[in-house]
Amino acid sequence: MKVTKDTIIGDILDTNAEAAAPIFFGMGMHCLGCPASRGESVEQACMVHGVDADEIVEQLNAAMGN
Repeated sequence: MKVTKDTIIGDILDTNAEAAAPIFFGMGMHCLGCPASRGESVEQACMVHGVDADEIVEQLNAAMGN
């Protein structure tokens, strides 16, 4: 799965939670199981948590082997 800023967090977690969860935790997103966070795009979550979406996308793709 290639992650983009529009990718939904729930889809990422369903695909490879072991690789992705530490990255989300590291950006301050600690409620990965709540419905609101699972339905957000990567870009939306990054805006809320004040982190660079392009950087997070890069980290996620690297961690997931893309």
